[in-house]
Amino acid sequence: MSIAEPKELKKAEVLLQESQVCKHVYYVESGYLKAIHNNDGKEVSLSFTFPVSFTTNLRILRTGVPSGYNIQACKPAIVWKLEKDKLFGLYAQSLEISTFGRDLLELLLIAQEEHTNIFKLTTPAERYQYVLKHNPELLQKVSLTDLASYLAISRETLSRIRKKYTSSIL
Repeated sequence: MSIAEPKELKKAEVLLQESQVCKHVYYVESGYLKAIHNNDGKEVSLSFTFPVSFTTNLRILRTGVPSGYNIQACKPAIVWKLEKDKLFGLYAQSLEISTFGRDLLELLLIAQEEHTNIFKLTTPAERYQYVLKHNPELLQKVSLTDLASYLAISRETLSRIRKKYTSSIL
């Protein structure tokens, strides 16, 4: 943790700006973050990171090209910034830290692959049911607008799905 630097974020404060090069891995201590892409003036929610989780833009971290999306705080947050070069230096010094880094990378990649597959292989209602079963925290903390954007559906469609799913449970 000696290489980690705490950063307090205000609601809507941007941690990683679109077109910026990502040089950090972030650990969320409190609050939560969302990754968003601006698609011709319309905000598209790509992912959410809650406390006790890590986030970064993996492709940009490794390639050094500018990011295609923002990472911002959805409410006041405390994150710990782990600078890439210092982290990689620790990997060279410690097998345990290197293993931790590899395991973390694998978890982030698995989550991205799972997310991609869900959107390619399921209907909007099935995506909602998946979130309900596997990520209920999203339903509790994320606004309906952000959730609809994340599920790649309109807010109206999300409302219909929620109503139908809720009435079928009762």
